[in-house]
Amino acid sequence: MKRVLVVIAIVVAAAACGGGGGTASSTSSGGVQKAPAGNGGAADAGQPTKSTGGQNGTSVPGTTVPALQGPPVIRQAQLSVTVGSGTFDSKLAQVRNLVELQGGYIAGTDAQASPGSQTQDSQIRTGIINFMVPAAHFDAAIDELAKVGKVQSEHITGTDVGAQYVDLRARLANAEAQRNAMLALLTKAQNINDIIAVQNQIGQITAQIEQLKGQIKYLDDNTSFSSISVTMTESGAPVRTAPADSWGFATALNDAAHNFVTTINYVVTGLGAIGPFLVLVVLGFLLLRWRRVPLPWRA
Repeated sequence: MKRVLVVIAIVVAAAACGGGGGTASSTSSGGVQKAPAGNGGAADAGQPTKSTGGQNGTSVPGTTVPALQGPPVIRQAQLSVTVGSGTFDSKLAQVRNLVELQGGYIAGTDAQASPGSQTQDSQIRTGIINFMVPAAHFDAAIDELAKVGKVQSEHITGTDVGAQYVDLRARLANAEAQRNAMLALLTKAQNINDIIAVQNQIGQITAQIEQLKGQIKYLDDNTSFSSISVTMTESGAPVRTAPADSWGFATALNDAAHNFVTTINYVVTGLGAIGPFLVLVVLGFLLLRWRRVPLPWRA
């Protein structure tokens, strides 16, 4: 048993050294490498298509766009757009068509009318559209959204995940080398205890490998597709103004009534503040008069 454990320690140490060296050689020549096609990278998500100008200024599918160069970046955008009154439905359909032409997909929508509206014509529609587009079409999608309505605000962020890729790739290569070494050692185990010990180690390393692959796939998906959230709002109905008071008589009456109520409010507030003191003064005065005036039964 001791001999087997010594062999396990030697093999695991050798595998760790070999895995680290292999990772260094692979990352030094090509920088950060994307996940293979089987790990949910850009190849699995489908090749993005290049947009070309159409007759109406919209984008149409064209040739295949080459992969983005540079470090992997997770890009996100939040926009607020105002559209004309009564055009919310048509603008929403325009955004959906835009997403389809850019090779993306709608993640979710939430549209509603303003509360308290009495008629259908007076309702103000608002909505939030969340969608994903290929990273190569991110800038084109932002430009097309600016044509939907008037952009009130725009917030774009980018997160460089190149360092995370390097770390995850190195840890994955090391874990796979350790598992291969343990599998080779399992074939040489001669008793039940040794087999169980090696299988436990293999199970732990396999779970770690699956976790690392899941993290890499998450980065692949988020760098291959970019997230865009659009808040679309209809313009408000025109405000109805009261007729102008050319003589100023109605304005004077309104100001007078306002001042009268304000004065009453001050008086009531002041009485409430000094009321307790007035009650004490009156009680003291009555007590003094009761002591100074002789009463019939005291004579």
